[in-house]
Amino acid sequence: MIVDRGSDFPPSIQNELEKYGSDMWMFRDQPESRTTRALNSYRGDFRGFEYLTPRIRITPRDLDGTKLAQPAMLHFICSPSRASVIMSQVDDVPGWDPITIYEPIPDRCVPEELPALVKVLPSISILSPNAEEALSLLSYDLSPSKESIEQAASKLLELGVKDSVIVRSGSMGAYITTRDKGGRWVSAFWDKSEHPGKVIDVTGAGNSFLGGLAAGLDITGNDVYEATFYATVSASFTIEQEGLPTMTEAGWNDDSPSTRLEMLKSRHRI
Repeated sequence: MIVDRGSDFPPSIQNELEKYGSDMWMFRDQPESRTTRALNSYRGDFRGFEYLTPRIRITPRDLDGTKLAQPAMLHFICSPSRASVIMSQVDDVPGWDPITIYEPIPDRCVPEELPALVKVLPSISILSPNAEEALSLLSYDLSPSKESIEQAASKLLELGVKDSVIVRSGSMGAYITTRDKGGRWVSAFWDKSEHPGKVIDVTGAGNSFLGGLAAGLDITGNDVYEATFYATVSASFTIEQEGLPTMTEAGWNDDSPSTRLEMLKSRHRI
């Protein structure tokens, strides 16, 4: 993960990050700037997001000359117009054809952004909004339900996504639809109604889901359905506490990711 470290970067956060090992991070020092901060607010199922400081942008060109140059997979969160800029820089690099995982930034998931989104979709391997964002982009005046989510995912795929759409749907799980294999649900690892004590803070769940998805794609030979199991397990550790999960000898939060992976897969076996 790339971390823009401003002049006010908290030592306590630095210490926490260093516990995971240096291979986890690539710090970009910004001595003339403050560390980017944002506010996530939750009112029931409604999520608000607001930047509190000027955002610092990153583009594929910024990866040149670093250990992250020309990665096999590229996950980015931004507006559709910024996504077009990112993809134009990818196209400028001969021989670089990454799997692109695009997560539209929440405040741009509005109907007015749909034309710009449609423009970039043919360059996007996997599009992944959450349920509310998908419905909002398409002007669907519907509450999130399995039926409305499947409808939205199919429409987004129809609008030109290269390979797959994954709609992250909270306690309902994730709905995946692809051009060649159709749609499929993968349940959430923790059901809030059945395990209320395990769902503490969902901030970062989408990011960890899509990071886990990228890892799963690499492990499974780009099988997006199988990779979604890895994504779901990754998110399950993020929501168990405020902040980051802890690493122990037993695994994450004293639990084994591979054990959770098998448990999740077993729920979907016929």
